[in-house]
Amino acid sequence: MDATKEIDTRGLNCPLPILKAKKALSELASGEVLKVLTTDPGSLRDFQAFAKQTGNDLLDQQTLPNNEFVHLLRRR
Repeated sequence: MDATKEIDTRGLNCPLPILKAKKALSELASGEVLKVLTTDPGSLRDFQAFAKQTGNDLLDQQTLPNNEFVHLLRRR
């Protein structure tokens, strides 16, 4: 899936990836997709909760072999 915007939060721990994603989503139009790269294992759970709380769609989460995580969010 093509993302409208991508942010790199690798090396940052909670809550910074969520805060940066929240800011980036606010810059997108409804229906656009944000891709977030992280290295924080807790981000899998954090982004699930964030999507549920904000009403944005969590389209996909992937764990890459190099202990990185990819989250795709669609702005509501």
